[in-house]
Amino acid sequence: MGGNGAGGTNAEKRPNELLGSWFVRSGWSKGELARQVNRRARQLGANHISTDTSRVRRWLDGENPREPIPRILSELFSERFGCVVSIEDLGLRTARQAPSVAGVDLPWTAPQTIASLGEFSRSDLMLARRGFLGTSLALSAGPTLIEPMQRWLVPSPAAPKPPEPAAADRTRNRLSQPELELLESTTVMFRRWDAQCGGGLRRKAVVGQLHEVTDLLQEPQPEATTKRLFKVAAELAELAGWMSYDVGLQPTAQKYFVLALHAAKEAGDRPLGSYVLSSMSRQMIHLGRPDDALELIHLAQYGSRDCAGPRTQAMLYAMEARAYANMGQPGKCKRAVRMAEDTFGDAAEASEPEPDWIRFFSEAELYGENSHSYRDLAYVAGRSPAYASLAEPLMRRAVDLFADDDEHQRSYALNLIGMASVHLLRRQPEQSAVYAEQAMQVAKKVRSERVNTRIRKTVDTAARDFGDLAEVVDLTGKLAVELPEAAEAV
Repeated sequence: MGGNGAGGTNAEKRPNELLGSWFVRSGWSKGELARQVNRRARQLGANHISTDTSRVRRWLDGENPREPIPRILSELFSERFGCVVSIEDLGLRTARQAPSVAGVDLPWTAPQTIASLGEFSRSDLMLARRGFLGTSLALSAGPTLIEPMQRWLVPSPAAPKPPEPAAADRTRNRLSQPELELLESTTVMFRRWDAQCGGGLRRKAVVGQLHEVTDLLQEPQPEATTKRLFKVAAELAELAGWMSYDVGLQPTAQKYFVLALHAAKEAGDRPLGSYVLSSMSRQMIHLGRPDDALELIHLAQYGSRDCAGPRTQAMLYAMEARAYANMGQPGKCKRAVRMAEDTFGDAAEASEPEPDWIRFFSEAELYGENSHSYRDLAYVAGRSPAYASLAEPLMRRAVDLFADDDEHQRSYALNLIGMASVHLLRRQPEQSAVYAEQAMQVAKKVRSERVNTRIRKTVDTAARDFGDLAEVVDLTGKLAVELPEAAEAV
C-alpha cells in the first residue's frame, strides 16, 4: 500500500485493533500523534511527510503507511511506554530488509566491524538527532536480538593476511607505544567524566574519538597494535552506547553496544565482551524485556566464566538477579544476590589487576544493584512491603557510600531515587520526599535524562498515592521548578 493509504478499498480494510489499543492507552489525540510524527519525520530529513488527523484516522481504520512512518510510530510508542513497541506490535507491516540493514545481525569479520563503526559514528556526528540515524534504525528484541549475539562465541574464520606494506609505509602510519597508551588513558578519562557528569555532556566527544580510532584501524598496523586498537574501539563504543542510553537514545545505544561486542571479539577480550552484554542486559530491563536481559547475561556468563575476574563475575550475578526480579522469580533472584555478594568478597583477594571498565563496580554499586533487585521484586509482587524491607538496609548502605564518592554522582542520584521509591513501597511518604528532594539536588549536577525521568516517575507515584500530604505537595512544586528539562541529544 502507498504511504498515503492508496492501495485498498474500504471494504478490504479492517480496523487496526492493535494500533488502536496502543493509541487509546497513550492518551494522545489524533492531532497530537500527527504532530509528533511530522516532527520526528523532519528530524529524519523526511520533509515530504505531512500527516494530519484524517491520516491518523485512516491508519486506525486499517491503512498501512509507507516507511519511515511505521518505524516512527514504533519509536514514539516505545518512548511513551518505556518498553519496546515493535512495528508488528502496532499491527503494521514494513518492507523486509536484509539482516545487516536491520542493525544488529552483522557479519563477524574485522573489515565489516571497522566499516560499520566508521559509518555509524560518522552518521551520529553528522545527524545526532533523537537517536534516529536512518529509517532502518530501530530497537531489536527477542530472537532478532539474542540469536545474532550468540555468535560472539563462535570462532571467526582466519582472515587472509593483508599484503605487506612498502618499506616506506611500515613506520609512517604505525602508532607508537606512547600514542597507544594515550588513547587508552583518554578512554579512561571519558569513562570517569560519564560517571561524574552523566551521559549528556561528553557523548559527542566520545563518538568523535571512536571515529578517529576507526580511522587508525583502517591503516596497516602490527597485529598486537590492531588488537589494542580494537579493544579501545570496543570500550569507546560501549561508552557511546551507555551515554546514549543515559540520555534516552535507545536505538542508538543498542547499535553501539552491538558494535562494541563485535570489536571486543576482534580484540580477543571475552571479559570486555561480557561487560558489553551486561550493558545490553541493563537496557533490556529498562525497556521492560527481562527475559531478553536474562538471555544476554547468561551469554555473558558462559563466555567469560573461565577468564573474567571476580569483580566482573559479581557484577554479572547482580545483573542476573535484576533480571530474575523483573521476571517475578524471587527464589532465583535471592540466589543470584547471594552469589554476587560471595563472589565480590573474592575480589579483595584477587592478585591480578582488573580492567578499568569494571572499576565502577564498587561495594556501593553492589549494595545498590542488590537493593534494586529486591525493590523490583516488591513492585512485581504487587508492591510487597516484605521485599521492600529487604531492599531498604542495602539501599541505605549504598546511599551512605555514594554520598562520599564525588566520582559517581549519577549513581548517587539513582540510589537516592531508589531509596525514595522503597519508602513509598513501605507507605512512608514523608521519608520518601526527603530522599527525592536530595536526588533533585544531585540531578542538577549531572546531565542524565535517565535520572530525571526516574525522579519524575517517583514524584508522580507519590502524588498519586499521597497527594494530599503537605510534604508531597511541596515536593511536587519543587519538581516543576528545579528539575532540568528533558535533555536534548548531544
